[in-house]
Amino acid sequence: MSRWAPDARERLETAALDLFVENGYEETTVAQIADRAGLNRATFFRHFADKREVLFGGQDVLAGLFADGIRAAAPDATLTECLQAAFAAAEVAMTPQQRAKAAKRVLVVAANTEVQERGLLKHALIARSISATLRERGTEELTARLGAEVGMLAFSIAVERWVVSDGDQPFPVHAATALSDLRVRAAELDSRLRQSD
Repeated sequence: MSRWAPDARERLETAALDLFVENGYEETTVAQIADRAGLNRATFFRHFADKREVLFGGQDVLAGLFADGIRAAAPDATLTECLQAAFAAAEVAMTPQQRAKAAKRVLVVAANTEVQERGLLKHALIARSISATLRERGTEELTARLGAEVGMLAFSIAVERWVVSDGDQPFPVHAATALSDLRVRAAELDSRLRQSD
């Protein structure tokens, strides 16, 4: 295939994830990734700053989708409804085709501390974006920060459930369920504390 093929990024991503799972993240080189994809190193670096970005480059897209969803929510939407709108907007990126890649990402990240650190940084950047977008809508700062963190926790739980599911339910359903579960658990925190008094 041509090294200038329009699907080069997709091919590089698929090759990298396969190699990370087969050989380990640390042992996989950019040259191996490019070779597996039928491309060259220069093409890799046109699409990714480094091999860690293969795992997390899409999170910038997610941050944008989340923000767009929150902005598009009804003017009187609650914070929970804003987060649900964010998850619904992310459906375009969380496709059934991406589900298999997400499962590989989960495995790779779990096995590598350096990669986990980059993941935490990306998580924080997305949370800041959600918080800023909620504040644009008039949400008070501390509430916006809490909402962003709860939203990111719901997102992480939803990804974990989505990758092991049978694939019938779209991602936003998993995300809405995770958010609902968190709201129930949060409500129970106070009652459990009272019971222990």
